[in-house]
Amino acid sequence: MSTYKVGVIGGDGIGPEVVAEALKVVGAAGVSLSCTDYDLGADRYVRTGEVLPDAVLEELRRQDAILLGAVGPPVGSSAVPSGALERGLLLRLRFELDLYVNMRPFTGVPGALAPDCDFVVIRENTEGTYAGEGGFLRKGTLFEVATQGSVNTRHGVERCARFAFALAADRPRHQLTLVHKTNVLTFAGDLWQRTVDEISPDFPSVVRDYNHVDATCIYLVENPNRYDVIVTDNLFGDIITDLAGAISGGIGYAASANLNPDRTGPSLFEPVHGAAHDIAGTGRANPAAAIRSAALMLDHLGEASAAEKMTKSVADFIASHPDPTLSTAAIGDAIAERL
Repeated sequence: MSTYKVGVIGGDGIGPEVVAEALKVVGAAGVSLSCTDYDLGADRYVRTGEVLPDAVLEELRRQDAILLGAVGPPVGSSAVPSGALERGLLLRLRFELDLYVNMRPFTGVPGALAPDCDFVVIRENTEGTYAGEGGFLRKGTLFEVATQGSVNTRHGVERCARFAFALAADRPRHQLTLVHKTNVLTFAGDLWQRTVDEISPDFPSVVRDYNHVDATCIYLVENPNRYDVIVTDNLFGDIITDLAGAISGGIGYAASANLNPDRTGPSLFEPVHGAAHDIAGTGRANPAAAIRSAALMLDHLGEASAAEKMTKSVADFIASHPDPTLSTAAIGDAIAERL
């Protein structure tokens, strides 16, 4: 049996708690991990002023994968400057490790607005408005100007779109929907549309479609079953996946994979939810999203059978209508026992 090197960033708030349950279930699935814990997040920043030291980044490059819980200070805290962790840790890892695909699968749970939905959002993860292009003129004056550009390259768009097409070709419905705002964002949107159009003949089994992003927000609420695979840019993907989490049962169930499909470095796996400091230490955190994220990690590492069993165990547990008072650890135990 292979042993995989995994960098573990528990982070802040409930992050360490949900990661512990994810690792518990991985162990129950029979996969051997050699884990190295990394102290990164708001707590470290407050103590040391460091976000992601270069030496730590180089260590993370040598891992087979990275599992992250959640990072961020308590709501309302001014101890960490706005954007310091997002740009200095999360986005830096995406850019430095070339995690150019953000994959978020959504499968509905009982009681959700859309309990039978089953679709995947593929979000371009290293370009768009998050690339950091922009700046200020005359900052702090009445004549201040702020610009924030959207960076879209043919290379970046194509490699993301090809990943989405290949995924759609492997799914039963063979359907891909490009989500953008081509009628207003006539440069970036045109590049995305032309790229998808030109790639499409390479995947003849895939039926492609297009929706404006605002219409997509309506369709996700009214009829999410119209979607199979959505491909979209960085900002739109960030927004619609939070909505997708809400309609499929809540972001406590939403998993996420930040992928380097070329495998030139490790990929990073994390639940969509935040640090939720208000319930940290109470045992009330839902570890399902972290466990599902760990299953995505195993699948990426080549442990498809174990990943499938983990995902099914989570689904079966949720479908069993468990006692809502179960603690974080008890939920992890129950899912592990199903394996």
